[in-house]
Amino acid sequence: MNKGTRKTTKDTSDAREDRLKAALKANLARRKAQAKARSAGGETADDSAIETGRESDAGPTGTRDDKT
Repeated sequence: MNKGTRKTTKDTSDAREDRLKAALKANLARRKAQAKARSAGGETADDSAIETGRESDAGPTGTRDDKT
């Protein structure tokens, strides 16, 4: 076996830790941008429904399901 081609556990864990740090930093930046946009009033009703998983009351043709 070639000694130089195998990665040690420490090298692998360091690389994983670096990837996780980068992902966490990107996630934090995205969440901060979203919070800033929300506080500035940049969010529409459709955006909040998509993010929370709620759907509107309108049916597929744009009419309400309840006829009351």
